[in-house]
Amino acid sequence: MTNLFSTKQVRRFILVLCTLCAFPVIASAQALPVSGVVSDENGAPLLGVTVFEKDGRNGTATNTEGRYSMNVKKGVTLVFSYIGYETYECPYNGETTLNVTLKPDAKLMDEVVVIGYGAVKKKDLTGSVSAIKGDDLVARQTTTLSTALQGSVSGLLVTRDSGAPGASGTIKVRGITTMGDNNPLIIVDGSPCDNIDYVNANDVESVSVLKDAAAASIYGSKAAAGVILITTKRGAKERTNLTYNGEVGWEVPTMQPDMVGVTRYMEMYNELLYNDNPAAGFFQQYSSDQVKNWISYNKTNPNQYPLTDWKSLIMKDSALKHKHNVSISGGTDLVRTKVSFSYDDVDGLYGERKYQRMMLRANNDATIVKDKLFATVDINIRRGKNITPNFSPFDMMRKMPAIYAATWDDGRIAEGKSGANPYGLLVGGGNAKAWSTQVGGRASLEYKPVKGLSIQAVVSPFINYSKTKTFRPAVWYTLADDPETIGGYLDSGSSWSTNKLTEQRNDNYNVTSQVIANYIASFGRNGNHNLNVMVGYENYLMKSESLSAARDNFEFTQYPYLNVGSEDYQTNSGTGTEYTSNSVFGRIMYDYDGRYLLQANVRHDGSSRFAKKYRWGTFPSFSAGWVVTREKFMEGTESWLDFMKVRASWGMLGNERIGSNYFPYLALMTFNDVLFYDKDGNVVSDKSAAQRALAVEDITWETTTSTDIGVDLGLFRNRLSVNFDYYWKETKDMLLTINIPYIMGYNNPSSNAGTMKTNGYDIEVGWRDQVGDFSYGVSVNFSDFKSKVTDMNGSEQINGSRINRPGCYFNEWYGYVSDGIYQTQEEVDNSATYNSSVKVGDIRYKDISGPDGVPDGKINSDDKVPLGNSLPRWQYGGTVNLGWKGIDFSMAFQGIGRRTSYMATEMVQPIRDNYGNIPAIIDGKYWSPFNTDEQNRNAKYPRLSNTGKSNNYQTSYFWLFNGGYFRLKNVTLGYTLPRKWTQKIRMSNVRLYVSASDLFCISDYPKGWDPEMGVTSYPITTSILVGLSLKL
Repeated sequence: MTNLFSTKQVRRFILVLCTLCAFPVIASAQALPVSGVVSDENGAPLLGVTVFEKDGRNGTATNTEGRYSMNVKKGVTLVFSYIGYETYECPYNGETTLNVTLKPDAKLMDEVVVIGYGAVKKKDLTGSVSAIKGDDLVARQTTTLSTALQGSVSGLLVTRDSGAPGASGTIKVRGITTMGDNNPLIIVDGSPCDNIDYVNANDVESVSVLKDAAAASIYGSKAAAGVILITTKRGAKERTNLTYNGEVGWEVPTMQPDMVGVTRYMEMYNELLYNDNPAAGFFQQYSSDQVKNWISYNKTNPNQYPLTDWKSLIMKDSALKHKHNVSISGGTDLVRTKVSFSYDDVDGLYGERKYQRMMLRANNDATIVKDKLFATVDINIRRGKNITPNFSPFDMMRKMPAIYAATWDDGRIAEGKSGANPYGLLVGGGNAKAWSTQVGGRASLEYKPVKGLSIQAVVSPFINYSKTKTFRPAVWYTLADDPETIGGYLDSGSSWSTNKLTEQRNDNYNVTSQVIANYIASFGRNGNHNLNVMVGYENYLMKSESLSAARDNFEFTQYPYLNVGSEDYQTNSGTGTEYTSNSVFGRIMYDYDGRYLLQANVRHDGSSRFAKKYRWGTFPSFSAGWVVTREKFMEGTESWLDFMKVRASWGMLGNERIGSNYFPYLALMTFNDVLFYDKDGNVVSDKSAAQRALAVEDITWETTTSTDIGVDLGLFRNRLSVNFDYYWKETKDMLLTINIPYIMGYNNPSSNAGTMKTNGYDIEVGWRDQVGDFSYGVSVNFSDFKSKVTDMNGSEQINGSRINRPGCYFNEWYGYVSDGIYQTQEEVDNSATYNSSVKVGDIRYKDISGPDGVPDGKINSDDKVPLGNSLPRWQYGGTVNLGWKGIDFSMAFQGIGRRTSYMATEMVQPIRDNYGNIPAIIDGKYWSPFNTDEQNRNAKYPRLSNTGKSNNYQTSYFWLFNGGYFRLKNVTLGYTLPRKWTQKIRMSNVRLYVSASDLFCISDYPKGWDPEMGVTSYPITTSILVGLSLKL
């Protein structure tokens, strides 16, 4: 056969063919110039639009004329991204000019905010409502939802005094409304909830805070202190998704106050006794030899010369914590489901302290008849366990000097100070174990008979059961030189000398039933008139019971059951409460062309807490809004002002939360165990019954009227948002305790007699933008309020160092006006003094008044005056979020600008209870007879004295300071793996992150004291953790 082509010819042909085939590839691989203009729907150029290659690093941004230019490869996808507009993607086919028009982001414009019994577009709101996404709360990495809200929303004050595992925060909305219960109403998916921390932050879709009457009055009598609406996540029409989030970390105490060392303690103790009795000499308590050689003597005789590090003995350096959350969601056109399960486990910093929590939530939606009939069935279960040592060691731990032994040298529990041994009480004092179970549900059926009309029936039952078992064993110590002899029982103010068991049971349930009808319609030639009408009925029923039983003098500690204890030492008690309320309510919302907005609410409430004649109350509200940017005269401002709305509201709210067991119109009986003498003189136990409270029929609702003026702005293509509100509110008919003659035999009853006014403002500012792959956002909120008592029907209330009096701030500090420290005996002799023990070096007070209203030469209660607002001022918080490719970074901070705080005696008083330790902060800064005159003039603290402490540690200006602070709440750094990696392991998303919470705090508090830690409380902790998020 003849060879038609030579080998050389074949090679040439293949080479030419390959070259021709490769040419398009080579051409496409070359970067080509492209330019164009990016504009909005009206043709206006957009400045700062990010233009970049999808899945690439090449990018640019438009200039002031909306122009861009760049070199890109043919075939790539170009992405045009701009805040406030929909992201646009298009393939590049080699054009030299590519102009793009971006559309406004409908999701941004139509962002929905949950309000009472419904939802509304944010741009159509006329009330003051702040909202935060659930994912933003999860990012704060707190165990409880209440503490996650701290610093997140303007006008929402969240405080805490402990960092204990599972500890909750105290929430107040826009200051103080009443002298009673100021906690806001918590609503979860439309139904009341007793405790916000019954909700897992991972299950939260959004939280709305209803701050003014226009937003909150739809809840009427329960909304005077504000309303927090929580919406949980629900399933969607999508394929089934399985997600897991796990974290492990450590809790580390932020700070603890330091105490002076052993030598300095003995020196200062001697100085204290010398100041009170100079004639007895300096070494009255500890000899010169002990002061000089105690530390060296400890090496050979630690029992007689202890050096106890109480803090290291009692408190751990860190505590382990871990949490896990698993959820599954998905659905079809007919059924949509989301189920989540979470588990938290947090160890404590001392003893066997531990907190465990399991939470399950299942939200189910079903379409029974398309577009007509819908149903939801939700269930949530929470199970918690809290182990707490019976003895809380922190106050005594700080108070105990190192010269007292916690254990003898062979490890046995030592005497401490005459039985005061916090370590011994901690390790031997037993634990309280508390279990709590909550089961809640919600079932609804919604029918839409005609277009725009929906009728919904809802029932929401809730059951709460808790049990606490406290076994407190006797704790003794043996003698140092005789292990077989009990030296005595330990003591913490009361002797731990018997074995005692106490058990408590509490169970309650409530059922909320609702029927709600809602009608939405648009009418007019262009459909510019929009109407939303809602009417409803609600019934709330609650029943609760509590039982407590105890037995003392157990002989066997191995069997902690009530029937094992002695019947001669038993106590029992119990209470029960029933309560119901009925309500009808309605709302009308109208807007014309999204420009003029009107809303009216009304609620008519009846409560079994009041007598029939005073049981019902009506609570209306009205609000209006004007979207100024919809007006023609605002044309031309689009380049910098995208949205401007002015709004105002007025409304009336009620408060019927006057005590869970208080029904003022009922003559309630109290039953007690009492001891009688029989005719033979023997003591016998029997029951007694007595009416303790005077029935008062005409007690009724506290009412709060609230007025709000606000403005909402969106600027620079909605990258900058600003919300401002100014409000004032007045509460009338506040319940106050009134004095009645003692001979009547009743406790002092309550009466509607008080008035309080609160005014303040809220500001929220946010900025978000994106430049190429880099996105960032900053949000800051700031708020302030002042609450003053204006009328108390001629009375006043003094609660320790605080006072409520007309013209004063609520709970204002109350005490003496200090005038420095006495420097000479002449000053003491020529001044009014608190008592005859006052000497040079003590605090000097001003003689303000006397029985006749004029100074009388004496310092006593007549000289006490209001000293300043005890409530926080200038609250602020904020977040910073950064993102670049798969890396994300977030930071949250929070603080108080100013708060008049009181330096408690636990912080500064030396030798408390005649033996306590000495705070290191006063060393070298107190008045001393051994100082120079100049040192004493500059002294910050009074002399060391027992006889002078009744004078020196009175509440006065001397001990008040600015307790404002700044706290870095959380820092989180995460990385999401590229999808091309995760797809290989059948994962749609994998994220790794590290997080730290409560990293540091800046304040003027005494060194070692945290602004949010009570003087006897569990420390605030820094939490450091690593986490993993997976999505299949």
